[in-house]
Amino acid sequence: MAERGTKMGFPEILFNLFPGMGAMTLLGRKIGYTKAEKVILSGKLYTAEEMYELGAVDVLVDPGSGEQAVYDFIRKEARQRNGALALRAARELSQPIAHDELMRIAEIWVDAALRLESKDLRMMERLVMRQTGKVETAHTGDSVVLSA
Repeated sequence: MAERGTKMGFPEILFNLFPGMGAMTLLGRKIGYTKAEKVILSGKLYTAEEMYELGAVDVLVDPGSGEQAVYDFIRKEARQRNGALALRAARELSQPIAHDELMRIAEIWVDAALRLESKDLRMMERLVMRQTGKVETAHTGDSVVLSA
């Protein structure tokens, strides 16, 4: 569920890593592994509308109505509880997520993280600062210079 205009993505590739906590497993099962790999490797921020079109977002709502949409979803699920639970159980049977798979992916992620270089760590720091709003911007003509 996402509000229109919300942006989301997987920035890890920008600092030479990948999202290793189930993103490939879960997103791959949701939208297909080829699309999931393309999304993850792009490093792009996608709008909620784009993720909805890809099939990664199930419910798209207007800005400011996300909380109410969650309550509406819960009420609807309560009315269909038996059928919804049975459907999810069938999906888990047909698309199981094995603990071993997640652990092995985590091991691959750790190995990749240990190979990061200082330039990758600097990029990670810049992204964190941008995300937390701790980056100052200086306008120089038509360009914006980011500095930490």
